[in-house]
Amino acid sequence: MSGGNAAGLDGSTSSAPARGWGQPGMAPTRIILVRHGETDHTTDKRFSGGLASANPPLNDLGRRHVRETAEWLATVAEQIDVVISSPVRRTLESAEIVAEVLGKDEVLVDDGFAEMEFGRWDGLTFMEVSEQHPEDLQKWMGDLDHPPGGGESFRQVEARVLDGLTRVISAHAGRTIALVSHVTPIKTLVAHALGAPLDSLYRMELQPASITMLSWFLGGADGDQPMASMRLFNVTPGAHWDGAFPL
Repeated sequence: MSGGNAAGLDGSTSSAPARGWGQPGMAPTRIILVRHGETDHTTDKRFSGGLASANPPLNDLGRRHVRETAEWLATVAEQIDVVISSPVRRTLESAEIVAEVLGKDEVLVDDGFAEMEFGRWDGLTFMEVSEQHPEDLQKWMGDLDHPPGGGESFRQVEARVLDGLTRVISAHAGRTIALVSHVTPIKTLVAHALGAPLDSLYRMELQPASITMLSWFLGGADGDQPMASMRLFNVTPGAHWDGAFPL
């Protein structure tokens, strides 16, 4: 495997080789990221933010797809220690379905994994934003520090998502977590785990009720560097996979 810079939990980099494995006998912290199911905003391709948004619920198709995803995860339910969710309605509803299918008694909530706030854009389609706020849209598409519609910038979202990651790994080190979140936080975690620049978010696509799996561990040349690897990305069990979840 090639060398490179490994991303730490605080966003820093190390010159240690970016090997995709940890030290023998040390359990990784595995995070199974589940994007929430469809809402009517998803179907209509409308911007849908966090708690300051219209906060739409799952629709019937969204609930069905989340249940299909949870049933796939159920093959390894005994190895999943905790279910964590963003506080937003569509993620909480998705997490409750996941917890029910996995036989978990509760869903923990972490505000760090809420979706980006889109401010004045919330509830609008891309076309509507391009017509009503063309300069704002153009700036947002090329500036990671620009808050769309007066909401949150990608950099602001990154900061709170990585704070949330630190909390999760600190509280659940060496365990397996099912974390139900949104497009922007999940892409942010993937970019961070791979040591990719934040603008790589523009080149990723995530389907509703999809699964992405990341692992964090200590590795590197001295065995003491916080490192990560990706095992799955944007897997949609109901549509593309057969068999058990490959934990």
